[in-house]
Amino acid sequence: MRRFLWSFLICALAPLPLGAEPAQWRLEWPETDFTKHSVAFDEIMSGGPPKDGIPSIDDPAFVPVAEADLPDTEPVIGLIIEGEAKAYPLRILIWHEIVNDVVGGMPVAITYCPLCNTGIVFDRRIGDRTLEFGTTGKLRNSDLVMYDRTTESWWQQFLGEAIVGELTGAELAMLPSRLESFANFKERAPEGRVQVTGGGLTRAYGANPYAGYDSAPAPFLYHGPLPEDIAPLARVVRVGDQAWSLDLVRDKAPFEVGDLRFTWEPGQTSALDSDTIAEGVDVGNVLVERRTADGWEDAVYSVDFAFAFHAFYPEGAIHVE
Repeated sequence: MRRFLWSFLICALAPLPLGAEPAQWRLEWPETDFTKHSVAFDEIMSGGPPKDGIPSIDDPAFVPVAEADLPDTEPVIGLIIEGEAKAYPLRILIWHEIVNDVVGGMPVAITYCPLCNTGIVFDRRIGDRTLEFGTTGKLRNSDLVMYDRTTESWWQQFLGEAIVGELTGAELAMLPSRLESFANFKERAPEGRVQVTGGGLTRAYGANPYAGYDSAPAPFLYHGPLPEDIAPLARVVRVGDQAWSLDLVRDKAPFEVGDLRFTWEPGQTSALDSDTIAEGVDVGNVLVERRTADGWEDAVYSVDFAFAFHAFYPEGAIHVE
């Protein structure tokens, strides 16, 4: 599996320029309005696969928690809306990157970018439109560039912002979710459901096509500046334009910063370490909550690689001590 990763990267990088021009892209994207964009085109590069080469799941299938055949320590994105609880295993998301679904009556996109370790859930509604998302095969700052199938505008997954096309400048609302172990999800949602693929798609679920990425000296498909005082592939806990190193959170938790409360406990394997996800290193479970008038509620946060946070928030702070 590790050899597969390096072969893929060599093939993806060798024949492709770092950036491309809309004249080339229009052959594949005739419906995208390239006259509108908020980023320089040379910041966008091919990740290797073509449009929808990494297929989103648009008709996800689920089983009850009690029937799910999933190791307790494997990571899932846990989501609860209006009492409906669903878990989306990274063993599936690592191969598909986007799941279009409806939870608690809300249309949502569950997204995961393996190269940035960024898992975010978005509300798929923009104004009176409900969008469905797919993968462009493009990257910016090593992060997944999505597209919506209504206008074929391109969206930056890390920010939830449209960067090319008709909807340029529009922003998707990020929803509170947890990157947690399956055991933790089962404990808080025993009546919940767990995704088991969907849409007739199948891959080597449970295997990690990015084996060894956790210990790589530098990020793949990234050529921007790196953060100081922290390894580029160290994990950080992001809330807005502030981040705290996972090492700091693990060593100090529980602790509070303003109206935020950070907790950590062991028991979740990394999806990006071993050939087999269930055998990955234990990175633990992070939870960030926000104090409200009604008590503590889940905040919107993500656990990203430090280089990605620095790329998108170059003026943002990464707290390491």
